[in-house]
Amino acid sequence: MAKKTLQTQSDDADARLDLRWHLAASAAEVDATELEFALMRAFEGFGRWQSECLASVCDVAATGPENAMLHIIRMNDRPKSLKDLARLMNRDDVPNMQYSLRKLIGAGLVERQGSGRAGVTYEVTDLGRQVTDDYGTLRRRLLIEAIGNVPGFAARLAEAARTLNLLSGIYEEAARAAATHRH
Repeated sequence: MAKKTLQTQSDDADARLDLRWHLAASAAEVDATELEFALMRAFEGFGRWQSECLASVCDVAATGPENAMLHIIRMNDRPKSLKDLARLMNRDDVPNMQYSLRKLIGAGLVERQGSGRAGVTYEVTDLGRQVTDDYGTLRRRLLIEAIGNVPGFAARLAEAARTLNLLSGIYEEAARAAATHRH
């Protein structure tokens, strides 16, 4: 009986929560909006984590997306073109990406190779390799170890990654549809 009373109290508390948004008129819309709000907070927290972790291993002030770009350039230890980077990062803001590349080059972490529009690639320098290795070591110690201490979290992360990849495709399709309705 006590369990039912506690559940009833919990349901009453949930009913008092104000889950209304200007974007949400139904339960499905509330769920989608709450996910988007959580995604925004996670994105900002992830960006701060990336910046702080990088600042802990080198004297470079980089944004989260610049840090991500550095690691994606290093990924598989193969040079990447700007087109490759845009595709891998799901970005289309080429001028901002070029600015970030100049910043990483100026910091000595990345080098540009080749010439012409199609022949330019980017890869990490020896310093960039050392910084990304140090970042990986610190990441394992601070983040991955913390994740490992949460029971069942690895499976939740795998499911979250699958869900976010699916959601990414849905957002892309919705963006294309929205583009057809512009005034």
